[in-house]
Amino acid sequence: MKGDYQDLVDEISALLGAPATLENRDFRLIAFGAHDSDDDLAMDPVRTRSILTRQSTAAVRSWFEGFGIARATGPVRIPAAPDAGVFRGRICLPVRFRGIVQGYVWLLDQEPGKPGPDPAALAAAMEVAQRIGVLLAEEAKAGADLSREFQAVLTAGRGWQQEMAVAALRAALGPGGDGLHATVCVAPWSGEAPASVPGAAAVCLVPRRGGGGDGAGAAGDLALAVLLRLRSTDALAPALTAVARLLPRAPEPAGTAGAAGPGGAAGPGGTAKADAKAKAAGTTAAAKAGAKLPAGPARRMTAGVADPVRGLAELPAAWEQAVAAARAAVAQPRLGPVAQWSAIGPYRLLATLAADPVDDPAARALLTPAHRELARTAEVFLDCAGQAGRAAAALGIHRQTLYYRLARVEQLTGLDLDEGEDRLLLHMALKAARLT
Repeated sequence: MKGDYQDLVDEISALLGAPATLENRDFRLIAFGAHDSDDDLAMDPVRTRSILTRQSTAAVRSWFEGFGIARATGPVRIPAAPDAGVFRGRICLPVRFRGIVQGYVWLLDQEPGKPGPDPAALAAAMEVAQRIGVLLAEEAKAGADLSREFQAVLTAGRGWQQEMAVAALRAALGPGGDGLHATVCVAPWSGEAPASVPGAAAVCLVPRRGGGGDGAGAAGDLALAVLLRLRSTDALAPALTAVARLLPRAPEPAGTAGAAGPGGAAGPGGTAKADAKAKAAGTTAAAKAGAKLPAGPARRMTAGVADPVRGLAELPAAWEQAVAAARAAVAQPRLGPVAQWSAIGPYRLLATLAADPVDDPAARALLTPAHRELARTAEVFLDCAGQAGRAAAALGIHRQTLYYRLARVEQLTGLDLDEGEDRLLLHMALKAARLT
């Protein structure tokens, strides 16, 4: 299918004598023509970002839609706007099928004063755009069928219902159905599921369980499920990049934000790179000391990636892994924003046990807002395997201060921190509290 899109985009480029790009209606890049011009204005920030990140920002989308492209049935000329990062004017060819917009073909317009494409060439290009519209509509219909079958696999009960759902998904996916896949959870998700995700076999919305929601199906209590095709178990990097682009861009520090408008928005992926470096560096005691227990239900959007599986019958278990990893990324920011189940350590167990808020009597008083600092002290002490010197250094306090705080923890909880089982209970309660 991608080859068909590329051929049609190249055909439009040849007809109009200008490099063309094809995006779906969500402004995600599908195909683009070769660009061999020495004209620096041709590769302005908006076009460069679209090609490099394979998507446009919400600001870009809003700005271009302001010219009526979603309602247009013929070519739309959009003037240059250097302040917005659009150095050259655009010609937009709406891609429609049965009156519904499916996407857009974009071309660079000629410089002011030079004649643009003649009407006959534009008409021929619009005919090619209509052929693209048919392909996009067929792909959307197939994607809708896959989404329904994928959702059924993830939500069906055990036994014959799940077996039927797996069989239906296998039939919908075709020969590659039992190939290698990774399941991804992005939560919380608001709005509709994206029309497509690079590398995804299927995408759907699933009610979330746990994680501080008001109940499955409540507003804002949905998760996006993504089924990613993999070539091998160690080839997750492209899939992780695609998933990271689904997450909102982290706010920029004051004084570093770009100019307003389409060209001023920085591309996604910066936070993902930073998190990758943090993971590579390992978890230090100082990083643990800086983490705080959440004051209430966390709503930061994160993604969890399950271990790759071969065989669709394993998808329900893989989905539970992905949900657990997404919850762990909220509980422990150093794991996210995209966390792999294989890397979340004790949260693999805790996320399964703590689907609902934990309220152990021993830790109840310690977990109140009034004792947040004591809870943090206890968690760092236990993270440091009960080594007072390491814990005091990580917390930046004197060892005697640490002993005083630990004595207060024992008074509040009634636990003896010299006893292994008491330590285990408190450590589990503190970690599980992050998941609520």
